[in-house]
Amino acid sequence: MEILAPAGTPEGLAAAVKGGCDAVYLAGKSFGARAFAGNFSDRELEGAVHYAHDRGVKVHVAVNTSIMNRELDDAVSFVRFLKDIGADAVLVQDLGLLRSISSIDIPKHASTQMQIHSRKGLEWCAENGLDRAVLARELTFDELSKIVPDSPVETEVFIQGALCYCMSGGCLMSSFMGGRSGNRGSCAQPCRKRYTKDGETGFLLSCADLFGADYIEKLRGIGVDSLKIEGRMRSPAYAYLSTKVYSLAEDGDRGGEYEDSLSLLRTVFNRGTSEGYLPGVSSPVQPLYPDNRGFLLGRARIKGQHLEPIDFCDPIGRKDGLSIFDGDAKVGGFKVIDTDSVFVPFRIADGVYDIYRTYDPRIDDVKNLIGHAPKLNGSTQRRRSEGALPERDPRRVGNPDRSFYVSSLKVLDAVLPYADRVYYEWGPRSGEAADMCSKKGVECVTILPRFDCLDECHADGPVMVSTPSQLLTCAGQKMFAAPSFNVFNSAFPSEVFQATISVELSRNEVSDLAARYPSRVEVMAFGRTELMYSRDPGMGSGTLVDDTGASFPVYTDSRGFTRVLNSVDLFLLDSIQELGGSGVSSIGIDVRKRPPALAKAVAMYARKQDPKLREKIQEMCGGEFTQTLYRKGLRRE
Repeated sequence: MEILAPAGTPEGLAAAVKGGCDAVYLAGKSFGARAFAGNFSDRELEGAVHYAHDRGVKVHVAVNTSIMNRELDDAVSFVRFLKDIGADAVLVQDLGLLRSISSIDIPKHASTQMQIHSRKGLEWCAENGLDRAVLARELTFDELSKIVPDSPVETEVFIQGALCYCMSGGCLMSSFMGGRSGNRGSCAQPCRKRYTKDGETGFLLSCADLFGADYIEKLRGIGVDSLKIEGRMRSPAYAYLSTKVYSLAEDGDRGGEYEDSLSLLRTVFNRGTSEGYLPGVSSPVQPLYPDNRGFLLGRARIKGQHLEPIDFCDPIGRKDGLSIFDGDAKVGGFKVIDTDSVFVPFRIADGVYDIYRTYDPRIDDVKNLIGHAPKLNGSTQRRRSEGALPERDPRRVGNPDRSFYVSSLKVLDAVLPYADRVYYEWGPRSGEAADMCSKKGVECVTILPRFDCLDECHADGPVMVSTPSQLLTCAGQKMFAAPSFNVFNSAFPSEVFQATISVELSRNEVSDLAARYPSRVEVMAFGRTELMYSRDPGMGSGTLVDDTGASFPVYTDSRGFTRVLNSVDLFLLDSIQELGGSGVSSIGIDVRKRPPALAKAVAMYARKQDPKLREKIQEMCGGEFTQTLYRKGLRRE
């Protein structure tokens, strides 16, 4: 199997290659999902390809952010440049970009953010010009064993590194909390912050890092083509050591070099490890701390500033760097001078503490082996690209449909008199919902689940599709593209009857997209936006409260998935006329998990704006609304 290593900088590239990888993945200065990594200029990219190829290593380039209309021609030009310099593959998330680069002869890989997690998803990839799929990190090994064998495209599985709490490509928490979009590569990592729920305080959304070395032979056995190591924002030492560990393990070498490399890997970066979802559906959360603490040696008793190990898993070495923690609080750190009698060189109360190794002198040997960053240079110029976007067609709908997202029959009954369309979640009562809508002459659309690894969820009639696999399985039906597609540009596939535009777009971006997209578009206008959709079974329903006091409703749905909602309601119902004038065909009104009285009031207001009713709705919603992203847009880093 291919060992695919991260290269966030030229130094990281050299480290990964010297660690023994078969391929690296990296990014240019734009369009990569790790905007805060060092990344590579065009000249450096060309040099990186030559450097890697001279050493028998392939180069995959990430162009895996959501692409706005104004960026699409530049993104296409960049992909053509990658083909010109001989890059081995390009990773893509955005379906509009994928469609726009279909004629460029370069292997294309579906980023994990494309949410490919089923056999039909792999078939969709094959039918849409993709050569490989990076599979969702939420898949268990048992599920992989049903999906991967005889796949029509190559498959790639994450084996090491950070795990997102939310399904990749679907997180909106960073953009709503601070205007920095994770889907645009600028995640502020709100999942690594402290939260309180049901009286428990901790890092309740922070996952331990994935360590899947023990699954290598199993993954080989089912036909996985590539093992991916996450970590483009980590140090060159991490890139070298993680590559070394997995290269040795893939070769079946678990001897002393493997053990030494693994020990150093757990020292250079360690926030706790797990096997993620590979063993089965269990929580990957490690709530004690979210940051790198190094390697946990164990507990020690400190008395009179002398440190005595109690249950250390590894001996202390001379010149080791140690950090001392009292629960969640770091007391201090120091370098070991004498291992016969370890003395703490600062005042510290007698007691038992947790001890972490944060430095091992052997890391200096690794740094010396990696050496200086290679000089990377090239001369190929980008070729200008135009015409990726459809021409503007300034349609004026005037009065958009009122479309309601509903999850209970009581709420459905409350909104039916005011609805043009209802989106009802797939489940045992979706048939009853369709009958109720039919009697009132209202269109009922079944919302298919965002995660369906065995392609089990189907519905007759109109459907809201949430994944690329459903674009394939529901071909021939009337399809609505769900908000989870996070549609950012007008090149999104137009075989759907209607696409929901990303809630991360500003009013001007919405207007331009609507004017160029050949099918209908919907804009979400009310509701607690779903910020995260997770397979974590450990959260349970309730409320997450952050350090500012903001409260985020959380619930576990009927299929066991955790949904984290925004702390305040999106409210664009005062802008219905403006949205209609921009060419928006429908407004989405999300009243799932809301009381019937509120749902009815919102439905009435959507038909006729009454200031007194607005005040009542605002009071029922907790006194606060948000329009920030629509009015101001995302931050430009």
